[in-house]
Amino acid sequence: MFEWLELTPVATWVGESLYGYPFMLGLHAVGLAIVVGIFAMRDMRLLGQFSGISYASIDGLRKLAWTGFGINAVSGCFLFSSQATTFITSTPFLLKIGMIFLAAICAAIIQNRMHSDAANWDESGTAAVGSVRVLAFVSLTLWMGAIISGRLVAYL
Repeated sequence: MFEWLELTPVATWVGESLYGYPFMLGLHAVGLAIVVGIFAMRDMRLLGQFSGISYASIDGLRKLAWTGFGINAVSGCFLFSSQATTFITSTPFLLKIGMIFLAAICAAIIQNRMHSDAANWDESGTAAVGSVRVLAFVSLTLWMGAIISGRLVAYL
């Protein structure tokens, strides 16, 4: 199946054209900056940093963050298709995908809590509750791990 994927027109364009791989890699970097930038700021705010930024304003960026996630997912699938047989056996790649999956679950849980409680946290001046803070730490750790694993894919 992965050999077949590498022979598709999209995979051939990404892997063999002058612009395919750099274009998809550029999109991947933009998507990464959006999703991880917003989620990292959100997670650090939940951990007590950046107290001048309201929880509600960060919650307002959730659609943009998921747009970045979508850009990353699409560009990542295109990049994967060009070297599927190599990536599917790459430990750093598999770790990266696993961490992204878990980080996305954390993001969804955190955002559900923020969406319902952010205004109350801002109004009362209280910090996010313990379970959300733990999830924020786990989320931040997973995103950093996914980035590091992603970079290691090229070298291991």
